[in-house]
Amino acid sequence: ALLGRTLRRRPAVLAAVADRSAPARQSHSPPPQGHGTSKAASLHWTGERAVSVLLLGLLPAAYLYPGPAMDYSLAAALTLHGHWGLGQVITDYVHGDTPIKLANTGLYVLSAVTFTGLCYFNYYDVGICKAVAMLWSL
Repeated sequence: ALLGRTLRRRPAVLAAVADRSAPARQSHSPPPQGHGTSKAASLHWTGERAVSVLLLGLLPAAYLYPGPAMDYSLAAALTLHGHWGLGQVITDYVHGDTPIKLANTGLYVLSAVTFTGLCYFNYYDVGICKAVAMLWSL
């Protein structure tokens, strides 16, 4: 009987705590200053999907038409795709103002180093397309 009362009361207690801790929502107010709008988020989401679809086309094109233009296109698209993907990981799993700033700074540094490294590899070595072809020929 004691367990039954506890189970019946628990959802009501959790709901009361949630009501006290949640900020009041104003459904017809504009977003607070400094926050993105849903239009910007929608455009960003569309851009992410466009880069993903572009990569789907770039990979077979890189196999069929290898060259410097394809190498640099892959370097840019892969870096951007990885940057946005890791940005979502930071958004989902990093909490607190200082850790978020540090993680985002690290992400920008990582993305810049990645793009620079891929461009260096394309310019001074065989390039991405030829390197993948060499790996496949092993």
